[in-house]
Amino acid sequence: MIDANPWIATAAALVLLATIATVGLGAARVRQPRSALLALARAVLQLAALSLILTGILQDPLWVGIGLTVMFVAAVVTATRRGSGGLRNGKALAVSMVVGPITVMAIVFATGAVEFSPRFVLAIGGIVIGNTMTIAILIQRVFTTSVRDHWDEVEGWLALGATPRQSTRELGRSAIYTALLPSIDQTKTTGIVVLPGAFVGAIFGGASPLEAGRFQIVVLACILAAGVLTAVILVRITSAVSVRPSEY
Repeated sequence: MIDANPWIATAAALVLLATIATVGLGAARVRQPRSALLALARAVLQLAALSLILTGILQDPLWVGIGLTVMFVAAVVTATRRGSGGLRNGKALAVSMVVGPITVMAIVFATGAVEFSPRFVLAIGGIVIGNTMTIAILIQRVFTTSVRDHWDEVEGWLALGATPRQSTRELGRSAIYTALLPSIDQTKTTGIVVLPGAFVGAIFGGASPLEAGRFQIVVLACILAAGVLTAVILVRITSAVSVRPSEY
């Protein structure tokens, strides 16, 4: 029988934390002050469903594959909704976001750095896809905003005979660096400022601190490599801009 006390305590903590986030955004007059509350409520429902589902699929390669596919589709849809390029943007996101995760997963499992089993495929895949989505969203927003804000400069290059891709090359490079900065800083501060979830989860799962550390560094390397591939490919596909981007 499940002890109800931890669940009641968890519910109370979530309500208080969600209230702080919502009131804080409202007091600062930030747009959509309930966004944090809605995101948290959605996360609770999704994690509850995921916890129940994972019980039955962790050892089944077919269901793990289906689960990763659903994660990937949801990530692409979310990133597309955050952008402004419509169907073309969605295609570019799908291409760039599939290359990174597949490449890094192929490397870590082919080298034996991580055991090739359904549960590890799901764990690595889920982490990498989620972080790739975040980087893809950042790339879109930073690059689009940068091109819009520097449109006079872009038009100047176009007038001098540069191709659309050449005219935004430096802006694309800057956007890639900016989008990857959170992942780079997280990696640099791991163990000093940040105690990563994969490390903590591995320890709670019974792994030794050394094994947990080895697993975490592989995960961080996967996130960086997949993020770089996604960012570079996405900018390469979408950087041929000849019309000033509209605002989000």
